[in-house]
Amino acid sequence: MQLEGKRTIVTGAASGFGRGIAERFVKEGAKVAVLDINEDGAKAVAGELGDAAIAIGCDVSRAGDINAAVARTIEAFGGVDVVVNNAGWSHKNRPLMEVDEATFRKVYDINVLSIFHMTKAIVPHWLERKYPGVMINIGSTAGIRPRPGLTWYNSSKGAVHAMTKSLAIELAPEKIRVCALAPVMGATGLLETFMGMPDTPENRQKFIATIPFGRMSEPKDLANAALFLASDQAEFLTGVILEVDGGRTI
Repeated sequence: MQLEGKRTIVTGAASGFGRGIAERFVKEGAKVAVLDINEDGAKAVAGELGDAAIAIGCDVSRAGDINAAVARTIEAFGGVDVVVNNAGWSHKNRPLMEVDEATFRKVYDINVLSIFHMTKAIVPHWLERKYPGVMINIGSTAGIRPRPGLTWYNSSKGAVHAMTKSLAIELAPEKIRVCALAPVMGATGLLETFMGMPDTPENRQKFIATIPFGRMSEPKDLANAALFLASDQAEFLTGVILEVDGGRTI
């Protein structure tokens, strides 16, 4: 098992990509703290994963919630080796001038500020115990090859990619690795938001037609990529933005 004994945190893990990552990590021998603002959903996922998982209700946009979640995970597992910042949000696909400030701030609070809070909470733990910690941030193809109608979301994921590279270079002397995944759109709870139209087979096909492999991303795709980056097999990789996109950004 590739993550035997690894103690991990996955945010936004009650559903979608986060759930897929949490499930795969447990199968590979990791212990997982399932974090989500939907605490009942987190408890349901952790219950299915068994003794290797704990559930923690957490609003990732709030420093207090992140600090408490990290402290609880350390108490439960004895430490944290890997963090996956998966929680994300988007405004509805629409002309950029129609997105108000409150919506913009929510997108940045969940997609970008959350990584700031997690960094502040987890890096001191890694430095104190001299752990070669791993942080994996979930970016997006939107931050590489933007789609119209999602300007402010696109920019938030571009910020995630830039933060990932900057964190990687600054923390490299401490042997702390920071990488990101850039998935293409998947059938998650945000699908209709990304499309800006009803989720019908016809509307899906319009988006799928832009992906060379002919399908959207699935939780297993992100889970497989996250597993590799979190494992010791990737010990010499940092600052990587791994595109999990079926060729979308080529």
